Amino acid sequence: MASANIAVIGGDGIGPEVTEQAIRVADAALKRENVTYTWNRLPWGSAYYKQTGKILPDDGWDTLCKHDAILFGAVGSPDVPEFVTVHGLLLPMRRKFDLYVNLRPAYLFEGVQSPLRDKAPGSIDMLVYRENTEGEYAPTGGRLYVGTPNETAVQTAVFTRFGCQRILRSAFEAARKRPRKKVTSITKSNAQVHTLGLWDDVTKEVAKDYPDVQCNMLLVDAAAMDLVRKPEVFDVVVASNLFGDILTDLSAVITGSVGLGASANMNPEWKFPSMFEPLHGSAPDIAGKGIANPLAAILSAKLMLDHLGHAKSAAMMHVAIARVLKEARVRTPDLGGKATTVEMAEAVLAAL
Repeated sequence: MASANIAVIGGDGIGPEVTEQAIRVADAALKRENVTYTWNRLPWGSAYYKQTGKILPDDGWDTLCKHDAILFGAVGSPDVPEFVTVHGLLLPMRRKFDLYVNLRPAYLFEGVQSPLRDKAPGSIDMLVYRENTEGEYAPTGGRLYVGTPNETAVQTAVFTRFGCQRILRSAFEAARKRPRKKVTSITKSNAQVHTLGLWDDVTKEVAKDYPDVQCNMLLVDAAAMDLVRKPEVFDVVVASNLFGDILTDLSAVITGSVGLGASANMNPEWKFPSMFEPLHGSAPDIAGKGIANPLAAILSAKLMLDHLGHAKSAAMMHVAIARVLKEARVRTPDLGGKATTVEMAEAVLAAL
């Protein structure tokens, strides 16, 4: 692909701030390959909702489908209900476009201090594959007798053999390409015996097709303990929607900061555009202050370039970020420094 047409949804809070810096760095890297991306900025989010009563226009999903990928900032505002933002834009996007692979790398860069004692650079190096379209986040359930003493809430987790198989196979395929060739599947099947029991059964079935990959199975409470106690044992991790979401916040923090956490929401069959976003959310407490760390957004853009076939540009972005972190001269507040969002991006551009 010589070029690409990217939908950009900066969204809310710090989302637009970090997304613009990610675009700057991606453009600079792509220029080395003589590649140009077209960035179509779409003004959707809480501000758009306040103006129009909608989180996106009626033809919004059709508009997104016309793009090769989506670069997403964040969504969420204290004065707008989450059923409008998260449940009106982010989660439906994942389901409508069948973005069933949520890939969240966690790597301890040289020059970044982990909150865990004596962890060497590169000792934490994992890929987390989170199922992204069903599981505990399926919008199945409801509330009865609202506002009465008998108010009742039901939320049903939905697991299908098909859904389990495809995310597990994605994880095993990724592990096969890595030196350690190791998959850890995380559930709570001793308590959720039906849904996660199915997940465990499918894990064992899929593992038979990958005899060259070591397969371990852990309960989520033990996995949370080991992520703190000995994170270096993890290589490729695969988990359901809820557990993958929670554990990747932890994996980002133990590698130095959520401000370094990138993610890809992918449809591997290319039936729909894949979406790329940082983990950190809209962070309304620091929005507009110009101090948000843009590296998570830049690393998310790096994942997008990889996905779109521009591996050389993606590699240059990764090397530049690694150099800036190793030199430790420019640091945003989440990393213990005083640099601004723009200054951190400028340092990466200089390293490029």
